Amino acid sequence: MKGQGHMIEKSIKPGNKQRRLPAWVTGAAFLSLIIFLAIIGWGLSRSQEGPISIGDHVSPFVLTTYDGESINTADLQGRVIVVNFWASWCSPCEDEAAAMENAWRSYQDSGDVIFLGVDYVDTETEALKFLIKHDITYPNGPDLRSEISGLFRIRGVPETYVIDRQGKLASVKKGPFSSAEEIKNVIDGFLN
Repeated sequence: MKGQGHMIEKSIKPGNKQRRLPAWVTGAAFLSLIIFLAIIGWGLSRSQEGPISIGDHVSPFVLTTYDGESINTADLQGRVIVVNFWASWCSPCEDEAAAMENAWRSYQDSGDVIFLGVDYVDTETEALKFLIKHDITYPNGPDLRSEISGLFRIRGVPETYVIDRQGKLASVKKGPFSSAEEIKNVIDGFLN
């Protein structure tokens, strides 16, 4: 015990003063921490926002289809755009596929409505099998880097968003449509 007391005495000698950082360095470090935490908080709150709301303008986006075609929604102004998020592994998407395709075929020749299928978190091989199996003919492509789903802030699949002729979000359906008639009833309200 005596030896330990001697060690403590040595470290507390009057000549061994601890160095302190200047106040401005401490203040700058504290301010940097506050700014960093504010940026993280802003990012987290932005990521937790709900989907865009009815009446909001929908920013244009580009969908590159599995056929290699790039479709820019900015070029579709004046048309009603139906954006359907789906995945090959999604059972409700399977249930909805025929209804989506039948609704698309009823509008296809008019040119007033365009359907865009956005494949979410999927493999190209499985997605193409899904499209062939359900004889889907409207444009479909992967959501590379989740950019399109991020724009709509989707929560799952299937989700369908209808954009009116003015580029504003007109309708949102979370979950599958049960029939082509249900889909057409939504779209027809935005064609006049």
